[in-house]
Amino acid sequence: MDEISDITRSKKPLIGVFSKNAVNSADKEVENVYIASIESSNGIALVLPYDTNGEVLERYVSSCDGFFFTGGADIDPARYGAVKHAMCGEADHRRDEFEFAAMQKILKTDKPILGICRGMQLINVALGGTLYQDITSEVKNSIVHRQIEPKNSPSHEVNITKGTPLHALVNKIRMPANSFHHQCIKALGNGLSVMATADDGIIEAVYSTEDRYLRAYQWHPERLYVSNSLNRSLFDDFIEACMLK
Repeated sequence: MDEISDITRSKKPLIGVFSKNAVNSADKEVENVYIASIESSNGIALVLPYDTNGEVLERYVSSCDGFFFTGGADIDPARYGAVKHAMCGEADHRRDEFEFAAMQKILKTDKPILGICRGMQLINVALGGTLYQDITSEVKNSIVHRQIEPKNSPSHEVNITKGTPLHALVNKIRMPANSFHHQCIKALGNGLSVMATADDGIIEAVYSTEDRYLRAYQWHPERLYVSNSLNRSLFDDFIEACMLK
């Protein structure tokens, strides 16, 4: 843990990244996209190994300036009181246990939180919300949320709610998004409000209405970071918030 102590002395904020612990080249490639987005916005990314030991979690939370919950496997429906749907994917129980335990500690601080895809769903569930386990079979007239276009290309736009932090940041009522998910928010968690929706009404972005920086996006702005300034600004905004804490 001495390396963490050395990094915290840097002027750049240290971002604890919750991601699938890489075991093969495909996992590492995904992880590197998240890291590059953090580093390009002037942060330092630290991918946190799974560990639910209380002392380790306390060190993670105290050492990092902000926290980034990334995409990955479906969350165990039991965590939001639901029976598993036939189309629900297999949960990564070790990751669930680790991230929910860490989230409870982070929420007791005032440190900024960013969630993407699974990360948004995890935040919602951690705050008492629920999920649709399969959009195609549970949401009528839904648009395609698992695009066939390249991952770094947008497939639809989202409608931004006026008066929200996202609207204030981008000063637009629509912005491009890509889409690689089959689950989404059903009932909002406590203290969350909608920042953006898809044309079919599915929630695409949320924020905390309490006095803290918590932003989450259902799409993958890290894949659009290079080509689209609006999506890049989501990371710039998060890193700036982490620098202020």
